[in-house]
Amino acid sequence: MTHSKYDQHSPPEGDWRREYWRKNLRLMVILLSIWFLVSFGCGILFVEQLNKIEIAGFPLGFWFAQQGSIYTFLVLILIYAVRMDRLDDEYGVSERNGDGDRL
Repeated sequence: MTHSKYDQHSPPEGDWRREYWRKNLRLMVILLSIWFLVSFGCGILFVEQLNKIEIAGFPLGFWFAQQGSIYTFLVLILIYAVRMDRLDDEYGVSERNGDGDRL
């Protein structure tokens, strides 16, 4: 059983909602910025420079425009889900019971 700074079954007292939301927004801004840089930057802005590099016969800029931003987005969704589960556990607002199953 993991111990957090807050009780697992009841939300903490005080201004925890503002802090929780601030951490959530910070995470979203970071992840969306990464996705923007990969999809717009690598797929559009830097495509000429990246096309000079080939992987498996395909220009890297083309790969980022067609596949890379999609894969990046899927990985970022996974990261967001894992990090939000940890944040929910930290603030005692998790939707899981003690066994890891959803309530």
